[in-house]
Amino acid sequence: MTFTSLLLQQIINGLSLGAMYALLALGFTLVYGILELINFSHFNVFMVGSFIALGVLEMFGLTGQDVILTGLPLAGVLLVAFAITMLGSGIIGVLIERLCLRPLRNVKGPAAMITTIGVSYILFNIILLTEGAEALNYPNPLPTIRYHFDGAVLDFRVVLIWIVSLVLMVGLWLFVQKSRIGKAMRATAQDAEAARMMGVEVDKVIVTAFFLGSALAGAGGLIFGLYYNFTSFLIGFTAGLRAFTAAVLGGIGNVPGAMVGGVLIGLIEALGSQFIATEWSDVIIFSILVLVLVFKPAGLFGRLAPSKS
Repeated sequence: MTFTSLLLQQIINGLSLGAMYALLALGFTLVYGILELINFSHFNVFMVGSFIALGVLEMFGLTGQDVILTGLPLAGVLLVAFAITMLGSGIIGVLIERLCLRPLRNVKGPAAMITTIGVSYILFNIILLTEGAEALNYPNPLPTIRYHFDGAVLDFRVVLIWIVSLVLMVGLWLFVQKSRIGKAMRATAQDAEAARMMGVEVDKVIVTAFFLGSALAGAGGLIFGLYYNFTSFLIGFTAGLRAFTAAVLGGIGNVPGAMVGGVLIGLIEALGSQFIATEWSDVIIFSILVLVLVFKPAGLFGRLAPSKS
């Protein structure tokens, strides 16, 4: 391959990774924007979502790597898989907020954040004990269609990932900007007490943020499975840290920033792995996290604001 085709191929790969990281980063940014809380359980909500999606695909009889669907059956199966996965993951997010975090709402200090770490390990070990330590193969129901551009290859599954991710991200942005509950979310993010005095149901807003963020994480888990054709109880940690870095890079609490940050981290990972070395990709990504926190803690699109505490 020429340098140009190699570069183009890595950009394609980076955009695919970035779409997944962006969906996951949106969950971090929604919750932080309202509660100023880093929800570390989000890592493994993503992981559990990939297992929910695997169960849905197997429910349709898709258990092998050679099962190919086309046309309406493919669209219907994927639509149902995304719907059930996002609903299931969203419910997990709501349960985490209602059962584990709401009782700590008025407790000062790091108690809530530490609780999310505990919840993350609970989810991690539930999957480990029920599904085992071995990676599970994902079915590959997508037709093998490839588009060639000057030596670079664009798979149909990559195009599908881009379309689904874009639809979900634009849909979330429109929801936050245009809907009544979206306006309430923005008001709560600015000043929860003032929003409460103006009649905003803050508890409902917080539950909505957890549901939406977790649902998007579930969609990211399904995308991970379709892209890599496997899932494991370990996938949440690596993908979650990259998504968290993406949220910080874009400006945690900023929805468009999380989207852009996810794409940038995906591109950095793909290009760094190809032109430097795969084993250096983590060094590059987390060096970026440190540099952003030191020199621009508000991120690329965020802005520093006074503490609400």
